[in-house]
Amino acid sequence: MDDATSQRSSEAEAAARQARFGTLPEPVRLEDTVEERAAGVLDPARTAYNQDEWLVRYCL
Repeated sequence: MDDATSQRSSEAEAAARQARFGTLPEPVRLEDTVEERAAGVLDPARTAYNQDEWLVRYCL
């Protein structure tokens, strides 16, 4: 290859690098990085508290 051809190819490579890596990507907001979902279906019977349940379980 002669100097003109190699210079054009190096300029084309430099332009391709500049197009790909020339700018930083847009910053990601913190709100966009977190997703909140319930771990499972809520069961109201499981979380209901009965004050007298311990009496039935342990005293009778």
